[in-house]
Amino acid sequence: MALPSDYLERVYAGILGKIIGVYLGRPFEGWSYDRIMAELGEINYYVHKQRKTLLVVTDDDISGTFTFLRALPDYGNDVNITPAQIGQTWLNYIIERKTILWWGGMGNSTEHTAYLRLKRGVVAPESGSIALNGKVVAEQIGAQIFIDGWAMVAPGDPALAADLARRAASVSHDGEAIYGAQVIAAMEAQAFVERDLHKLIECAISFIPRDSIIYRLINDIREWRDKIADWRKARELLQQHYGYDKYGGNCHIVPNHGVIMLGLLYGDDDFQKSLMITNTAGWDTDCNSGNVGCLLGIKNGLTAIDNGPDWRGPVADRMYLPTADGGHAITDAANEAIRVVNIGRALAGELAIAPKDGARFHFELPGSVQGFMPEESIESAGTLTIENVPGHSANGARSLALRYHHVASGRSARVATATFIPPEAIAMPGYMLLASPTLYPGQTVRARIEADADNGRPIICRLYVRRYGLNDELVRVYGPEVALSPGAAHIFVWRMPDMGGQPIAEIGLELSNKDGQRADGVVYLDYLTWDSEPSLTFRRPAERSEMWRRAWVDGTDHYDRWWPEAYRVVVNDGTGLLITGAREWTDYRVSSTLTPHMCQRFGVAARVQGMKRFYALLLCAGGKAQLLRVLGGENILAESEFAWKLGNRYTFTIQVQGTLIQGWIDDMLIGDVKDDALAGGGIGLVCTEGRIGTDEVHVQAVK
Repeated sequence: MALPSDYLERVYAGILGKIIGVYLGRPFEGWSYDRIMAELGEINYYVHKQRKTLLVVTDDDISGTFTFLRALPDYGNDVNITPAQIGQTWLNYIIERKTILWWGGMGNSTEHTAYLRLKRGVVAPESGSIALNGKVVAEQIGAQIFIDGWAMVAPGDPALAADLARRAASVSHDGEAIYGAQVIAAMEAQAFVERDLHKLIECAISFIPRDSIIYRLINDIREWRDKIADWRKARELLQQHYGYDKYGGNCHIVPNHGVIMLGLLYGDDDFQKSLMITNTAGWDTDCNSGNVGCLLGIKNGLTAIDNGPDWRGPVADRMYLPTADGGHAITDAANEAIRVVNIGRALAGELAIAPKDGARFHFELPGSVQGFMPEESIESAGTLTIENVPGHSANGARSLALRYHHVASGRSARVATATFIPPEAIAMPGYMLLASPTLYPGQTVRARIEADADNGRPIICRLYVRRYGLNDELVRVYGPEVALSPGAAHIFVWRMPDMGGQPIAEIGLELSNKDGQRADGVVYLDYLTWDSEPSLTFRRPAERSEMWRRAWVDGTDHYDRWWPEAYRVVVNDGTGLLITGAREWTDYRVSSTLTPHMCQRFGVAARVQGMKRFYALLLCAGGKAQLLRVLGGENILAESEFAWKLGNRYTFTIQVQGTLIQGWIDDMLIGDVKDDALAGGGIGLVCTEGRIGTDEVHVQAVK
């Protein structure tokens, strides 16, 4: 594949289109056209406030799309990736009944059915087959809603996109569901090089059987478009010939694929109008709207999104991807665009890109704010606006302009972005937000700022974080400050202090003026980032609170708050993990003193990348101590005899440094081996069938 010159920006626009579409349609998902018109009218903009709900939410359309695509880098970005490998990716990142999927039960939720098949050893594509699950279950909408990422890694190659879509969709779906997914993927891939919608459709339907329902449906809607000017009348025909009453299940692919085509063909290539039709038509609004938004974002770029109302401002690039890899849950559209593009670049034989030396917040994409939003407290409201602008970067092309107004004594301007579950998302309805923080004590934050040369006076700038505290209220902790003169630049270096066991919720920059005179001007945030490994002790804070527990992604059956131990883990069947940390952690030592109350095996894990990818040091039934690599099954790296008893306490330590993996139990060396399978990841407590407990877990960076 020859990658388009604007590949990154077009992927970013596609991701924005996807999340905007999902957030737009989510508040009335499943409604009929008649109900939408009666209660909301035509959907021309966000209606979350009318529905008294959040705008930025967890949603299977988003989390599945960008999680299942991780099969490619996890399996070496091999273009020949198999359905079986993608199925294993499901088992690694999904936590049963907690993340990504609608957990509606066997035979009711297609994805839950497929997950249970995979869990019981049925290998994809059989896990999603009509032969095993029946036609109705296999032909629901899920294959289509998860498919956009597979297209975005194959720009200009619709044949590859359609084939990847087939393989990915077959994990959970079959028949017409796969055809619908292939059409969307082929259109999106070809949209990188072709702007004519009708040519995109012609290209896409060449990959599916001519006698399929999806093929006939598309041609019917194209014919209606030629003869009928009013999309509402075409929608009536769609409902009459392909409505929910014609197909079984809860959310069939055929009617909803029809709504997508309706929105595209009647939308006049306009982002707002296409989304209006897609959402107002009803049925699975967030899913259909997400696919339409993604396609139009890829095809027409950022300009098409920005030409209408302010779609991007309220969203601020924010995304949630709750999985067993909790350090990746709090993310943004710009960072996800980099990840998707680097997969596409790997498939094309190109090197990865890392804007501003891999800075977490780089602002290199036009209009990107990466979750940064002005604080609207009493002392800060109205003091700051932000804008992504060209220039003012030491080694990049863009920066985030912080335009401050009326800053004086008692009036500070602040801007911040989330590093963990924000307060408004703690009790988020619908899909659960499981996440680990992205920033921890012991890590070093670096940020470059620059003052506009036309500023009238110096402005005091200082970094800060807000951590959770008593009753889970946010507490501000300040870092270094500088009086930044007009035209001057400064690089902050701040090592995160101990937070008393509390997680850091956000990081930001404060602008203030202490001389009693009003200050107006601009400060540019070039980048903000931090290094990989922390040094801290995870423990129960002295303050009464809950969010310190939420900092651990719960891959167990019971992880309750009322027990005397800070961390009590209970697993009913199989092996469970309690996980925190991030994929960026590489070289560190993790240790904890654990008490086995009743279990088959237990211990600690390092470089955890999900439920099925980690190193572990365990005590096992039969008096064995093992150092394991869990990756495509369990591999014993080292083993020793070790007599242990229930109720006793044992101190486990794993050190990972480069390819060296070492493990000790009570100062007894269990393993000292070389292994390069897993380069980075978080930490975990591991339990197989039983209960364990501990009060502290220690992590120390190793240099």
